[in-house]
Amino acid sequence: MSPTAARRRVHRSVTTGLPLALAAALVATGTAAAAPSEEARVVRTATLGEIPLGAFSNALLPGSVDDDHGVRLGGIGSDIYPAGRKGEYWTVTDRGPNGQIKVDGKKRRTFPVPGFDPAIVRIRVSGSTVEVIDAIPVTTSSGKAVTGLPDQRGRDEAPYTYDARTPLSHNPNGLDTEGIVRAGDGSFWLVDEYGPSLVHVSARGRVLARYVPEGLALTGTDYPVVEALPSVLLHRKTNRGFEGLALLPGGDLVMAVQSPLSLPDADAGDASRTTRLLRFSPRRKAVTAEYAYRFDPVGVVDPGEDDTSELKISSVVAVGRDRLLVEERTDRSARLQLVRLGRGADILGGPWDDDATSPSLEQLDDPAAAGVPVLSKRLVVDLGTVAGVPGKIEGIARVDDDTLALVNDNDFGMTDGEGAFDARGRLVDSGVKTTVVYVRLPKKL
Repeated sequence: MSPTAARRRVHRSVTTGLPLALAAALVATGTAAAAPSEEARVVRTATLGEIPLGAFSNALLPGSVDDDHGVRLGGIGSDIYPAGRKGEYWTVTDRGPNGQIKVDGKKRRTFPVPGFDPAIVRIRVSGSTVEVIDAIPVTTSSGKAVTGLPDQRGRDEAPYTYDARTPLSHNPNGLDTEGIVRAGDGSFWLVDEYGPSLVHVSARGRVLARYVPEGLALTGTDYPVVEALPSVLLHRKTNRGFEGLALLPGGDLVMAVQSPLSLPDADAGDASRTTRLLRFSPRRKAVTAEYAYRFDPVGVVDPGEDDTSELKISSVVAVGRDRLLVEERTDRSARLQLVRLGRGADILGGPWDDDATSPSLEQLDDPAAAGVPVLSKRLVVDLGTVAGVPGKIEGIARVDDDTLALVNDNDFGMTDGEGAFDARGRLVDSGVKTTVVYVRLPKKL
């Protein structure tokens, strides 16, 4: 079955209730109570119901999943982007269900559904439900699944089966997709945590090019790989590559490195509050600017949290020609900051891109005092204080001048540890649902 036919099949399933019975599986939730008008408040809540992951995946790529271990469709909250019709959005899954189990005192990364293929999913928010109305598998040049398995042995975590007992193979085509935007020609741009990389995908889901850091030396892929990003990105933390992606009105893209680089080592990265944004020109197929972004202290972002390494950027949203909303978060709380990408803040090609510079950008206690043009920012809303906002918000879309759509990543209902699956190898679901909430801001952006 072609990807196009598969998409038609998924669409029919949603609208008629036939093979996948997706529409019947949708679960409704209520709308949160309104807050005072001068405060940000949730004005709508909608939830995705239980859709069997194997049925969903096999409708797109027949035979790709032989056993979903009872996992339901989730993870589509890795990002959200307006689809051009009221209440409709493009979303993207991440690499699929995964967790960690300790074996002999060491954590192993598990992939209970290794055949899962990341997908671009079109949703409609209708009342208090989230409907899947289309889905596009992300595939290689020859139309095969890219999968979500790690790329490179030694650089990425070793993958294991659901019980952490049997090793799985790495896959150089594998993508841990996160941010998504749609270009004017109908193609998509995605970002990936493994490379980290920027991925150009056709309207039908085929990878047209994957842009990676210079020196990554990723071979064996069934699509073009271009080393066009600064080599300093080779120091990204494990599972903390690119996560946020924005499309500026002029056509440029902005990618956010989720966490500070491990430069010169992991300890420096874990202690740092300085990460990086990169500007990419699709026309020139090159990075044209780089910016230093400074997190607030972790206890400000998430009161009660004292581990700086929990700070992450998960979403960036264009709100003007050179203005962005940047989401600073932990898994429990998030704050949205407004920044302007001024020319004077560009650090591309300077000493901070040289991994021999000491101290590194990540080691500076006060980058601004050291002469680094750190992006200035202004707090727009502290989502941790808004009743009805779920945890682990990873996707944000602008609905209008004063309303945002937020979506959480429910991790496919996965938890870590041996208790993630029962004695029959079926998922013990966390109960966390994929939820879209609309937040009304007190002021226009």
